[in-house]
Amino acid sequence: MFAILLIGFVVGAALGKIMPGRGLGVIGDLALGMLGAYAGSMVFNMWDLAAYGVVGSAVMAALGAALALWIFRILL
Repeated sequence: MFAILLIGFVVGAALGKIMPGRGLGVIGDLALGMLGAYAGSMVFNMWDLAAYGVVGSAVMAALGAALALWIFRILL
């Protein structure tokens, strides 16, 4: 769980700088990245998609965080 939130934190920071559009600032992008990583892990578990090991968890969390930031930037 901690690793998923940490990866969401890192992805939120990176994508906050890379993605175009108006964001929430540094703290908001970090928080949204963490929430997206957690949501991504929940969705993967709901769909019975397994993420094995650290690499699988990192990919799952990164996809969730990136998707959350992308959707939020579209709606904002």
